[in-house]
Amino acid sequence: MTPSIIAIDGPAASGKSTLGLRLAGALGYLFFDTGVMYRAVTWLALQRGLDPRDEDAVTSLAEKTPIEVAPASTSDGRACDVSVEGQDITWETRLPHVEANVSVVSAYRGVRRALSDQQRRIGLRGKVVMVGRDIGTVVLPDADLKIYLDASAEQRATRRYHELLLRGANADYAEILAKVVERDRIDSTRDVAPLKAADDAIVIDSDALNADEVFKQALALCQ
Repeated sequence: MTPSIIAIDGPAASGKSTLGLRLAGALGYLFFDTGVMYRAVTWLALQRGLDPRDEDAVTSLAEKTPIEVAPASTSDGRACDVSVEGQDITWETRLPHVEANVSVVSAYRGVRRALSDQQRRIGLRGKVVMVGRDIGTVVLPDADLKIYLDASAEQRATRRYHELLLRGANADYAEILAKVVERDRIDSTRDVAPLKAADDAIVIDSDALNADEVFKQALALCQ
């Protein structure tokens, strides 16, 4: 029987989103990268003139505002629809000023608690592949299938380095590696929902695997 609720966790740049999107497409499920909710709250706070550094105000906003995530309704490159109060804000969540503030917002204990509740509400509907850093441990601890996608910091930095070069961007490997290592440190040592594999998660180490091989392994787990 195909698992209805699939949780994929792992460190930054491990390929979680790539895997989750392909898996959701193969199964006909909703692909839900939980980062979109933190972006949605950040966008809404900025729209309403709130200071993203005002933890109490932003937390209250996250607690009071339902955010909906649904399968993509249009083929404009989006992975899903993100809406707040009936307004489609899918692309607004990707604006530079949102990008610049989302890390601050996502660190707030109250925001994480409120959005975990919202993520759980959507996840428990089933037929979902949910991607993040605390899905199998906090958001959906009873998920039918938990995958922890891992890779060394060096391998993840190398992949990101080559991605940037392919886009024609300037890239410094040492700088990218330093950022990956620092992000790992922050994610794994934070007080609220630190990054770690759930006890019953199946770990896929992608150091020696390409994206197709990782997908095949994950799909086999679903079948």
